[in-house]
Amino acid sequence: MMTERFVIYNPVKLHFGKQVVDKIGKAAATYGKKALLVYGKGSVKRNGAYDDTVESLRQAGVQIIEYPGIKPNPIVEDVDKAAKLGREEHVDMVVAVGGGSVLDSAKYVAITIPASHSCWDFATGKTKPAEAIPVLGVLTLAATGSEMNPLGVVQHDQQKKKIGYGHPLMFPKHSFLDPAYTTSVPANYTAYGITDLIAHALEGWFGEGDATLTDRFILSIINEALEYGPRLMADLTNYELRAKIMYAATMALNGLTSQGKKSGDWGVHGIGHAMSVLWDIPHGASLSIAFPAWMTLQQNRIPERIEELGYATFNTNTVDDTIKAMKTFFQEIGSPVSLSEAGVHAGEKEQQELLEVMRINKVDGNVHKLNDEDYQLLISEMI
Repeated sequence: MMTERFVIYNPVKLHFGKQVVDKIGKAAATYGKKALLVYGKGSVKRNGAYDDTVESLRQAGVQIIEYPGIKPNPIVEDVDKAAKLGREEHVDMVVAVGGGSVLDSAKYVAITIPASHSCWDFATGKTKPAEAIPVLGVLTLAATGSEMNPLGVVQHDQQKKKIGYGHPLMFPKHSFLDPAYTTSVPANYTAYGITDLIAHALEGWFGEGDATLTDRFILSIINEALEYGPRLMADLTNYELRAKIMYAATMALNGLTSQGKKSGDWGVHGIGHAMSVLWDIPHGASLSIAFPAWMTLQQNRIPERIEELGYATFNTNTVDDTIKAMKTFFQEIGSPVSLSEAGVHAGEKEQQELLEVMRINKVDGNVHKLNDEDYQLLISEMI
């Protein structure tokens, strides 16, 4: 019996395959004649995504205003500056070229341009968006699933907070996924992307609700990553393997893994965000550190759920073996499973800082609630 009511809604038009970006100009022209082009720190110019996007937009008669330099862990200041530029230039749309951080930033920009206040007011729940300009995305990193969902994460360094927020107005109108743009992604960020997509699926797995078909979707996505992730790490320029991981990452967070469940747990993401705020650890790397520690915390609380996961993915029979297998997988693809492996010396001072940031961010799960004692146990497992 399905225990949760749910609505399926996803208005994103996803374009997948070689040279699909050639069509972005035609799509953009239906929304206006001026685009704010946001991107990161240069990789999009090396992998061809920038040139292909600009060429298609210009051929369609779309004027381009650029905002480069979005950070891997996007910050409030960049989003607000980009929104101010877009407002002053009266842009009709936002075009994001890059990974999840760029797409997340673009979504916040899209709801902030009409609002004339900081994007942080949305993130903190101070107000809700009333309108948004269209977002079109060109994805260059398989990881976050931002290309097909209405979610975004933004970081406030001064307040030491990193907050995820979502609203239907933040769905991209179109997303263009050419796996060829990801063949130049270095090994470490390729591994972090694989970790990220597995973590998204796991958050759904540990959500609440009897939805057996959704669970099968979740396990299939994880198994896709377990099978093809290591092969990709050994052959980074393989287009077909890049395509498999890119597709899996999109499916891991486009609503497929939450239907009939209590929207996933998301406690592990909160833990990872705290690490990113303190030490700018890449998002996927923070999750491969946090998830095994979280499962260790939960081993006596939800042993059957962990065992079922292990049997269906790693062919293990016990909770301990499941956790060990997951840690081994992350290590084998090159994603850290401890703070020390991520280059952070977590002495007493650093552990206290992490505890305080977890408190500030009120790290918790939607289903499996965390308290202060849990924080301390998690930290001891992650160092």
